[in-house]
Amino acid sequence: MNDPIRNMISKRKSGIMCGVVSFCTANELVIEAIFEQANKSDDFVLIEATANQVNQFGGYTGMQPIDFKEFVHNIAERINFPKDKIILGGDHLGPLLWTNDPEEAAMEKAIDLVKLFVQAGYKKIHLDTSMRLADDPKDVVLSDETIARRAAILYQVCEETYQEMLSHNPREARPVYIIGSEVPIPGGTQEAEESISVTKPESVDKTLSIYKQEFDKLGFENAFDNIIGLVVQPGVEFGDSEIHHYNSYKAAELCDCITKYDGIVYEGHSTDYQTPKNLRKMVEDGIAILKVGPALTFALREGLFSLSKLEQELVPKQDRANFMEVLETVMQNDTDYWKKHYHGTTKQLLIKRRYSFSDRCRYYLTRAEIVDCIHKLFDNLDNIDIPLSMLRQYMPLQYIKVRDGKLKMNARDLAKDYVAVLIEDYNYAIKPNHIIGAVLV
Repeated sequence: MNDPIRNMISKRKSGIMCGVVSFCTANELVIEAIFEQANKSDDFVLIEATANQVNQFGGYTGMQPIDFKEFVHNIAERINFPKDKIILGGDHLGPLLWTNDPEEAAMEKAIDLVKLFVQAGYKKIHLDTSMRLADDPKDVVLSDETIARRAAILYQVCEETYQEMLSHNPREARPVYIIGSEVPIPGGTQEAEESISVTKPESVDKTLSIYKQEFDKLGFENAFDNIIGLVVQPGVEFGDSEIHHYNSYKAAELCDCITKYDGIVYEGHSTDYQTPKNLRKMVEDGIAILKVGPALTFALREGLFSLSKLEQELVPKQDRANFMEVLETVMQNDTDYWKKHYHGTTKQLLIKRRYSFSDRCRYYLTRAEIVDCIHKLFDNLDNIDIPLSMLRQYMPLQYIKVRDGKLKMNARDLAKDYVAVLIEDYNYAIKPNHIIGAVLV
């Protein structure tokens, strides 16, 4: 049975440098770009949904796990990407959304959450129980024992659900699991920081030891046959305008530590905006699962803004989609997804709404009025001739591909190519023989 993530672990055991990219996104255009790029190399694709995006109550996408699966599969079918090459993952699955509830109520909802993800066929499950709940002590750090105990309960539910599925389909693939509590803030930091603390090796040893104890208590002595990843902080993060780049030297002790544990790799969150060279070095060092999220929609937004600049010069004022202006209006009318995260003067807030690495505008790209605006932008530019010289001005990398016959002068494809360029950074990182232009490394 084809199991690309376990295959990656096996290859690394035999000394082959390789990794897996986890694309954490619910954006249709981004997912299209991911599938189209994977089709070129006959790759499998791992797409993850967070508990914030997708849950039993709909999340901010309005989708339950089965809905998100159908959403992704429908995109694949439309562009002729094989569904058997899609791996779905659930990220931050646990009581994340119910921290105002006491443990019993929060864990009951978390149990329902993980069960729905496994039932829907998600094969990579990140069990995240690192958050303090309403009846946890407020004046002490949540203990590793509590975190591991709650994770073990969720693991048991996942495995019981899998066994039920196996009784109906003997070929049902078993999920792999990611554990770990040292998780960077989803979507990046809110304030600039001088440095990021790298996870200490002794924390890794302690975490793995305590998790094993708690799993053993529930009778899962072989749980680590299925637990293949540990989330750590290797020193990478980003904020509104700053990036903490990977430093292999500072992460050396952390990366050396994982070599003691057979069959486990690190999972790096917030790898967005790292250089291709640093991404590759992370994989070489043992951070073999690279998660990327906001950078994907940030890249798409860059493409859409560039198309808007072309529209401003080529399309009569009364006919323009005015994507940048419409997006700003929508974000001003609904501040829920950015107001707590962006701070500063009126001008600074405008810049952050448009250009922050945290990319809070991604929450608005699926709004009906924004989707209609994007379609109008595409139609406007597809109904006129874009001079190649102007394309070079506003979309220089895409100009090269169009010039060389590798990319169509089509607005939708031009926007998605911004995402494709980013995907190639990650392909360079996880594939031992992948070549990327030196200017991008």
